[in-house]
Amino acid sequence: MDNGMGEIEGKSHRGGFGDLGGEERGLIDRTFRERIIAVGFVGEGKDEASVLLELEELCSLINTAGADVVEIVIQKKSSPDPATFIGKGKAREIYDLAETLDVDTVVFNDELTPGQQFNLEKIFHRSALDRTAVILDIFAQNANTPEGKAQVELAQLQYRLPRLRGQGQNYSQQAGGIGTRGPGETKLEVDRRRLVRRVHKLKRQLKAVGAHRKNQSKKRRHSYNQSVAIVGYTNAGKSTLLNLLADSDAVVADRLFATLDPLTRRIQLPGGESIFLTDTVGFVQKLPHQLVEAFKTTLDVVIEADLLLHIVDCSHASPETQILAVRSVLEEIGAGEVPEVLVFNKSD
Repeated sequence: MDNGMGEIEGKSHRGGFGDLGGEERGLIDRTFRERIIAVGFVGEGKDEASVLLELEELCSLINTAGADVVEIVIQKKSSPDPATFIGKGKAREIYDLAETLDVDTVVFNDELTPGQQFNLEKIFHRSALDRTAVILDIFAQNANTPEGKAQVELAQLQYRLPRLRGQGQNYSQQAGGIGTRGPGETKLEVDRRRLVRRVHKLKRQLKAVGAHRKNQSKKRRHSYNQSVAIVGYTNAGKSTLLNLLADSDAVVADRLFATLDPLTRRIQLPGGESIFLTDTVGFVQKLPHQLVEAFKTTLDVVIEADLLLHIVDCSHASPETQILAVRSVLEEIGAGEVPEVLVFNKSD
């Protein structure tokens, strides 16, 4: 039965995220390969070809996260709908398609507001995720060191906090609406306060890590060795280059975001001079702001570098787009003025 928001009554579909999921194992459930509909949005000032490229990358991200895209849907609309992003009619179409294809989760190429996500899940009776959630999920899978895990957890909490929702009528209690005032606290309020405390603790831990990194950086500068950071789009071949130049053992894998933690090696150049060469986390289009903020201590090595080796995958359909995406993140973290050398990789 349809209500004011187009909600369809009945039991929610299986899935691994939020209140509509079972046991939570991250943002995408990997106890089985979820079946996904990927949704792109072509709005004013954006052409369909560029959105299709972004959707191709989104499908790769979803595959890396451990799920399968079974259908792609594109909505063409002058501007996003404030309530559902794609409009209620299109959302109902996607619900029907999801029922037909036995889909578990609908993933959007663009970031959804907490309200849009909530409204869409009411219509879909399934999880509604966005690109940010998928990238956070991949980072959570690949974080191995205590620092990396803390950074990813901080980013996930900052993403989830505004999306916390209570059960049933408790949805509105946090706002203190009519009929909700009274003694005691809702579970939502307790959960929110607990997560806020955890965020503050993680920020303190990462601040201490950042101070330690700065001390290490000072010691390296006192050695008069120049610092070179390898940057680039994810899966462009940064770790492979480090291994080749430094005879190192950085993890190399043909998948997105295989490297999260920086790895520094000292190498000697043919002229006898030594430099510090650092492999860094890869960038991507629409890299979540939460991740950029959380990984600031890791990205300091890029900001403080004397030179950036920007690795470009020239086999990609649009290397120019990837170059611009990387440079956008470099600007965001304050490394836009660091000297840069473009290195084109995968020419074979």
